[in-house]
Amino acid sequence: MTSPTPATKPHAPETGGRLRRFLGDFHVTGVFWYSLHIRGLQVIPEWTKFPVIHIFSAFFFIALRRIRSAIAFNLVPVLGPAGWWERQRRIWLTMKTFAWCLNERYENLNGDLELEADIEGEEFWRDAVAGDQGLVVVTAHIGHWEVGAQLPTLREGQMVHVVREAEVDPKAQELIRRLMQDVSGGRFQVHFSDEADTTFGARLLAALRRGDMVALQGDRPRAGGQTLTTRMFDRDFSVPVGPAALARAARVPLLPVFIFRDGRSRSCVSIRRPIEVERTTNRDRDLQTAMQTVTTEVESAIRFRPHQWFCFNRVWKN
Repeated sequence: MTSPTPATKPHAPETGGRLRRFLGDFHVTGVFWYSLHIRGLQVIPEWTKFPVIHIFSAFFFIALRRIRSAIAFNLVPVLGPAGWWERQRRIWLTMKTFAWCLNERYENLNGDLELEADIEGEEFWRDAVAGDQGLVVVTAHIGHWEVGAQLPTLREGQMVHVVREAEVDPKAQELIRRLMQDVSGGRFQVHFSDEADTTFGARLLAALRRGDMVALQGDRPRAGGQTLTTRMFDRDFSVPVGPAALARAARVPLLPVFIFRDGRSRSCVSIRRPIEVERTTNRDRDLQTAMQTVTTEVESAIRFRPHQWFCFNRVWKN
């Protein structure tokens, strides 16, 4: 068992730098490029999207050497060792799939694309939202993980509080917040985690106690957040404490949900069995047990669609 410890490797991008300050909105993290992508998808014909995806995927495949290396490295425990050509194929498939998912995310947020979804495990969802208790939905950076509108029907008056890592550019952050809240008809409230905000956890806990839903990532600790060490693919894997800690404090279940891309305009929503977080006298063990179960579900989802696991930093030491 491992006690919670602070994250040692921030996943958030650096916010400083003279180049970013000089370029402002036109920096690679600036709102200009978010807006250009969103507007571009609204004006280009459907038939051009296939070649455009391949052209940009090829460009980033060549340009992003470190990300290429991380993708190949992370997939070895999933798919096994591979020679040079097989590693390039794995990287290409992952980058191309990410490009499609990113485009369809913006099309969905624009209201220009309604994804058709097949739902597996809907009975777990119905049971979880029955009554008036809250719910912690835990997912991972897999497939259409940001297309929350694909979730089954909520009960009347229930809000979903979506927690995201803060964007580098505040304008880009506000753009994403507005799009996500608009596409949900105001039923999604988007929160960007900020370690300087000491009331953040308390506000999420209050939402759960009101009967609302909180959606969190379970595969990537936020910068400065507490972590636990679990086992995934027979290796140590750091996960955030937050999902289990919130569920335990609010006395609500954790519900693993993964949304896989199944082709153009199609997705598969996989809802797993709820995880009840124990409340014994040993809090650390309760959290460890719950997050190991979450990690096991994440591992299963990655095995099912390995090229839809969008983790672009090395997650293991060797």
